[in-house]
Amino acid sequence: MKRLLRLLATLGVLALVAGACGSDAGEPAATDATSDSSTNADDEADTNDADTDSESGDTETTEETSDPGETAGGSVGFILPDSASSARWEAFDRPLIEAACADAGLDCLIQNAEGDKDNMATIADQMIADGIGVLAIVNLDSDSGAAIQEAAAAAGVKNIDYDRLTLGGSADVYVSFDNVAVGTAQGEGLIKCFGGDTEGKKIIQLHGSPTDNNATLFREGYQAAIDGAGFETVAEEAVPDWDNVQAGVIFEQLLTSVSGDIDGVLVANDGLSLASQAVLADNGLTLPTTGQDATVDGLRAILEGSQCMTVYKPVKVEAEAAVAAAAALLNGTDLGANATIDNGNAEVPYVQGAVTSIFFDDVRIPIEDGFVSKDDVCAGLEDKCAEAGIS
Repeated sequence: MKRLLRLLATLGVLALVAGACGSDAGEPAATDATSDSSTNADDEADTNDADTDSESGDTETTEETSDPGETAGGSVGFILPDSASSARWEAFDRPLIEAACADAGLDCLIQNAEGDKDNMATIADQMIADGIGVLAIVNLDSDSGAAIQEAAAAAGVKNIDYDRLTLGGSADVYVSFDNVAVGTAQGEGLIKCFGGDTEGKKIIQLHGSPTDNNATLFREGYQAAIDGAGFETVAEEAVPDWDNVQAGVIFEQLLTSVSGDIDGVLVANDGLSLASQAVLADNGLTLPTTGQDATVDGLRAILEGSQCMTVYKPVKVEAEAAVAAAAALLNGTDLGANATIDNGNAEVPYVQGAVTSIFFDDVRIPIEDGFVSKDDVCAGLEDKCAEAGIS
């Protein structure tokens, strides 16, 4: 009976993957590719509907599908990058991956490398030695990530690039968001923050880690979006390892180099944005800043007026898609990819999710999705939440 229950749960996840692959243009799945930064919380609702449908699916095919929990190498290893660069990894990804694995009946091992490449390699080696069948990593850089994936592949372990693409790697599938669209949303967001009055406005750009391919894609998106808008970028720098403490130091140096003469800041994520906001406040300035990840602190900063916007990436969709992909790899079934991406070695199947721009009036969206709680976002800001339509 236990084996049958695990099997039925696995079929539910595979049904979700198949649904993502087979939906028509009129009813996009939660992970459909898009460059439209105005995608709203309906993506999450569609995913919930798909979950419900999959749970009541036909079970006549049970004998055709192996039980990943009882297959040799049937467990899945997830390695998260750190707990310092963004609140998302431990606050959102870990519990969502755990929940998705439980629903799928998969034995999943989740560890965090805490920003240490050698530690990530050691964790991966141990997981491989323990007999995992699939390894999903959020690489700390492409070189170390590629080495981990090479070792995994040599041991017969399938590879998933989770959130970040490993250039030169051996991933069998990439599960992430449309990262160029994230940057596009930030660039268009900054233009909106100025009400379209951008000609001659001076900005500082604070980029993400130079070793993270996602940061490159974000930058591609926002540079294209602001091209021709009339902004003058007076200073810019990338922040190593997305380190928020370094971001504050770097931003203070950049601000000093231009004698504080700026009108706004284009920032790659909420953590870096909050660091720059602290420096601005120390200098008596409140200016439009961008962000990413829709963290509690980022959303509170939007309500308070020190941050103009963030980009919401529904991690629930990403986590569930990664677990579904792991189940598909274990069982040799369709991955449900809706795009491909070149990692330098091959065109990799890409399960790509959509993103949403969040301004003051949109803070309710991640709350309504259950991504963050109203109590956490609105504590002490009840009047602002009411003004933003959060009930």
